[in-house]
Amino acid sequence: MSLLVVGLSHRSAPVSVLERASLPVDAQTKLLHDTLAAEPAAEAAVLATCNRIELYADVDKFHAGVAELSTLLARHSGVGLEELTPYLYVHYEDRAVHHLFSVACGLDSMVVGEGQILGQIKDALARGQEQHTAGRLINDLFQQALRVGKRAHSETGIDRAGQSLVTFGLEQLAVGEPVERWAAGRRALVIGAGSMSALAATTLARLGVRELVIANRTPERAERLAAALSGAGEVRAQAVAMSAVADELTRADIAVSCTGATGLVLTAEAVAAALAEHVVPESAPAVNLRAPEGSLVARLAAVAARDGRVAELPGAAEATGFTAPGSAAEGTECPVGLAADHGPVGVDGTGGAAHDLALHGVWAENAEYTDRGPAVPSRVRPLSAGPVRLALLDLAMPRDIDAAVHRLAGVRLVDIESLAEASADAPMAADVDQVRTLVSDEVAAFGAAQRAARITPTVVALRTMAADVVESEMARLDGRLTGLDERQRAEVTQTVRRVVDKLLHAPTVRVKQLASEPGGAGYADALRTLFDLDPETVASVSRADLNDADVKNRGRV
Repeated sequence: MSLLVVGLSHRSAPVSVLERASLPVDAQTKLLHDTLAAEPAAEAAVLATCNRIELYADVDKFHAGVAELSTLLARHSGVGLEELTPYLYVHYEDRAVHHLFSVACGLDSMVVGEGQILGQIKDALARGQEQHTAGRLINDLFQQALRVGKRAHSETGIDRAGQSLVTFGLEQLAVGEPVERWAAGRRALVIGAGSMSALAATTLARLGVRELVIANRTPERAERLAAALSGAGEVRAQAVAMSAVADELTRADIAVSCTGATGLVLTAEAVAAALAEHVVPESAPAVNLRAPEGSLVARLAAVAARDGRVAELPGAAEATGFTAPGSAAEGTECPVGLAADHGPVGVDGTGGAAHDLALHGVWAENAEYTDRGPAVPSRVRPLSAGPVRLALLDLAMPRDIDAAVHRLAGVRLVDIESLAEASADAPMAADVDQVRTLVSDEVAAFGAAQRAARITPTVVALRTMAADVVESEMARLDGRLTGLDERQRAEVTQTVRRVVDKLLHAPTVRVKQLASEPGGAGYADALRTLFDLDPETVASVSRADLNDADVKNRGRV
């Protein structure tokens, strides 16, 4: 049997495909059982996160295994096989081990070095053990991956190469401002209480948010998380029902969502409704919005106060004391009569003068303007002028928050897709090379141990056969030498066993060493042939070894 992995991730597939192919927990369980029911696979595990779906299996045929695992992934993800195939990758034997170890160390993560993946690998192994689909190979592989990942984080500086997805997302929301200063004193809403949501809540508490509200479909999980955070004394946390999300959103400054829902949790309409009723926290410090005396805004405000509006006639520039050096585009004039060398000064949320100033800014930049706002590059999440009233972080796959909310004034949205774009050119730390060396060493050690383990049942069967021969010969000797007392018989038995052990010692030790090297699998076949070992005896040892490993490893994740 040999290790095979078939999967897709943010490196091989666009977010839209990953989103459609995401597997809820019940689908993962069904996939595991269907994989074992397929002829090529003996054991299996599924690693499904927000940016990867991978199926690991111990198969006896490579090509048949690839075809079967690919078909199963397509069937359970709901994405057609023809559409899914171009995005799939396949790793076999040592390459499959290398891939999982790299994933465990955070080398294959969207944010290099993030540690959240270790918890997800642990969950994948636990699910395989609970469903009895993880045998000796999967148990050994995933437990070793967890150890390698922990080594990478404790022995190298890989943590400096990146942060958790949560921290990276919050940094994107902060837009250049130190995230601790940006988050301090804000009111945060976390939707969901799973591992990623718990990490988000813990991170927000550490960053110093003023208040934290946790909403979840299972109230008990939200209450446990809120109690743990409140008990730590880091933040005032409370749990609410999912039905209270709309109301809580009207008071939130930050909202993070990561649920297992198959549909949208927050629609654009729901966010717009929340913004319409948005409550300014009473504890928020008052901000002096008065413009400096003699500034453009102050002089415009004076005109607006005198006339009741900003002048819309071409002569308004003279009225404000400014002379335009030239229009933004040949033969055009500013629709509100302001000079071209002054950009937009903000939006007050009420329209009127501030809306005219925003129009002026668009005109001055010679940009297209529609009733939805100025045109912007598609890669950029558009932001209306003015302060961000609600910052949204969507870490779910498929997405929890409607992507259309980025068109709403006062909203900033960061989701998996924008995180992928932001992290694509992230610099790699020098510590990454150290982790790659560690992974290569661990892969070699794991491969050697697995190859040596494959010959163990044959060696055990050989020694069992030798012991049976000794017992048979001693029984024959008892019939011929009836005068031996118990001490003499024990001495003869011990002598015969020592002779057999010495004859077998060097060959069995040497064959284990040879079997641990690449291409050493043939030595087990040679032993079985030379000593005429019963294949069923070897197979029974393998099954017993597998059952022992399953019992030993169960619950040790």
